[in-house]
Amino acid sequence: MYIRTLARPEAPWESLDVLAGPADGPVAFGGDLGPRSLLAAYRHGLYPFPAESAEHRIVNEIAYEDQVAAGRLPLIPGADEPFSIAWCSPDPRPVILVRQTRMPRGLRRQLRAATGWTTTADVCFERVVRECRAGRAERWLTDELLRGLCLLHELGHAHSVEVWEDGRLVGGAFGVRVGAVFSADSQFTLCSGAGKAAVADLARRFAEAGGVAVDVQRDGGHVRLLGARPLPRRSYVALLAAHDPGRPLPTAELPVRRLAD
Repeated sequence: MYIRTLARPEAPWESLDVLAGPADGPVAFGGDLGPRSLLAAYRHGLYPFPAESAEHRIVNEIAYEDQVAAGRLPLIPGADEPFSIAWCSPDPRPVILVRQTRMPRGLRRQLRAATGWTTTADVCFERVVRECRAGRAERWLTDELLRGLCLLHELGHAHSVEVWEDGRLVGGAFGVRVGAVFSADSQFTLCSGAGKAAVADLARRFAEAGGVAVDVQRDGGHVRLLGARPLPRRSYVALLAAHDPGRPLPTAELPVRRLAD
């Protein structure tokens, strides 16, 4: 896919000291969810967590207004309601080194038996994003964020992986690529194992494209099974700074069984 270069936003993104932010919770508020801002945030080791409702925004304001007033949490200009968008950068960050991706034994058996399963990349990005937010109580994938991500996809910076069973979409994952790092925002599964297969397939394709690591953003047992390990935020930001453009992500339809080899 052709990648269009976006002009890097001016300060304050450039002056934001991500390393000084708290290890848990937001490190900044405000800004907007347009493609330039999103790409700048991912390049600096941040990802957005928009408020899904006015009530959520009010909770953010009550919880964090003192820290913002004291200057411990910066406000990024651009938002009508500054507390409607939180920016997160966990320390440490759960990361899968693509050459060390693991496949649990049970998942290997399942994928070897899945003769009708195939995977693709960038075939239906918006559909994957919508499936990732369907039926979830905490709807951080707001309409505004969905639009921004779809624009990033059109510009060649955001990508999806799809898992198909006999032509039916049963799983997928999506995220944003920054050079040698792919920040995986979310995944979904409609058949057991399909979501994990999507992440494993993403790691395989990204390795072929010259990628080094898949950032899974939020730690948990399911990503640990695939080889995710905590990486200090300082090391993660340094990896982003290398910013090797690599090669395009392979998009061909491939049998999912190859992931079990």
